[in-house]
Amino acid sequence: MRIANVIGSLTLSRCHPTLIGMRWLIAVPFSQQGLRDGKADGEDFVLQDDLGPGMDQMIAVSEGVEAQMAFYPNKKPIDASCAAILDQVRLSPVSKD
Repeated sequence: MRIANVIGSLTLSRCHPTLIGMRWLIAVPFSQQGLRDGKADGEDFVLQDDLGPGMDQMIAVSEGVEAQMAFYPNKKPIDASCAAILDQVRLSPVSKD
């Protein structure tokens, strides 16, 4: 699971029949340094959404098979899905015991 920032939405003019009516977002993932700096710094990507985050909101993103599991037993040709809307993220130092 990755943390990303929503930067927009898009509309599909043609899609697989199982995707009709779904909401699609464009998001930019954070690296660990990006989370410290408060700036998403990855490469933007498209994901499916059922939760409704707005622009500039942080989200948790499921990818691969985990993204498809929300639709089980129906199969959907998606690779990324919004799993949660995040209010805040706190980073703690890792102890070296």
